[in-house]
Amino acid sequence: MFSSDRLRALDAVAVHGSLARAAVALHITPSGVSQQLAKLEREAGHQLLEPDGRGVRLTHAGRVLAEHAARVVAQLSAAESDLADLGDEIIGPLRLGGVGSSLRALLPDVLAALTEAHPRLRPTVVDGEAVDMVPRLLTGELDLLLIESWHSRPMPLPEGVRVKPLAVEEVQVALPSRHPLADRDTLDPAELAGAVWSSCPVGTEPYEALVQALRARGVEPRVRYTVTEYATQLAFVARGLTAALVPEMAQTPCPPGVRFVPVRPPLHREVRAAWRAGGDSPSVRACLAALTAEEWEGRAAPE
Repeated sequence: MFSSDRLRALDAVAVHGSLARAAVALHITPSGVSQQLAKLEREAGHQLLEPDGRGVRLTHAGRVLAEHAARVVAQLSAAESDLADLGDEIIGPLRLGGVGSSLRALLPDVLAALTEAHPRLRPTVVDGEAVDMVPRLLTGELDLLLIESWHSRPMPLPEGVRVKPLAVEEVQVALPSRHPLADRDTLDPAELAGAVWSSCPVGTEPYEALVQALRARGVEPRVRYTVTEYATQLAFVARGLTAALVPEMAQTPCPPGVRFVPVRPPLHREVRAAWRAGGDSPSVRACLAALTAEEWEGRAAPE
C-alpha cells in the first residue's frame, strides 16, 4: 500500500514541475522530497522520475501513478476539510428510518429546513416497522428512527436505545360510511364483534395493539387483511371489506366512503424519536431539535 505522504510528494512534483518547487509547496527540503519519491519507486516497482537537463520529469509510470495520486490527495484534502468543519457545520450522512405515517406527517418539513440550513448534510430515509428497524439502529446501520408506541401496549425497547416523545395522537376506528355504526359519536370496539379487520403485519405494534384492544373486551379479532400501508387498509375499508384502527397521522390521504369514529375508552398512539446511546452525532442532534420544534396539527407530546 502506498504511503499518503509519498503520493503527496509525487503529486506536488507533477503539479509544480520540479523537486525544488514541490519542496516549497510541501514545506520540506528537496532532499526530503527525493527520499519520499525513492521509497515510492520501490513500493511501485517502477521508475517514476528520469533526468531532464538539470531537473527531472515523470516517466510514463510516474504519470500514471500521479493521476491516481492527484485523486487521493484531493480526497484526503476533502476529508480534512470536512473534519475541520464538524464544529461549525452539520455535514455528512444522516440515515433515518420510521413508520410511514409518521415519516409523512413529521419529516418532510424537517428535512427541507435542515438541508437548506446545512447543504452538506446528506439524509437518507427508509420506511418500515419499528420491530424490524430497531436492530438496524443498534448495529449502526441507521442513525435515527421515528417509532410508535400505543398506550394500550407500550413498545418495549432494548438497552442502548434513547427515546424522545414527539407527538401523541388519537386512534380511531375506520368504518365504511354506510356501516350502521359509522354515524356514532364514539364506539366501543366490542360492538364490532364478528367484524373483519385489516391491520399492519403480525408482530408489529399496530397489529398487537388491535388484538389486545379487542381481546380486552372479550372479542377475538378476525384480521384477514395484513398490509403495512394504512392507505391500502383505508382502500379496503372504503369498499366495505374491513374495519381498521387508524391513528390520526395515517388518516390522510383517505378515499371517499370512509368514516372515522373515536374509540371508547380513548386509544392513543405516541410517536417517538429513537437513537442509539452514544450515537447522538451533530446531525442527529440537529434533526432531534428540528423534530421537537415541528408543530403537528394533532396533540403535541407531553414534556
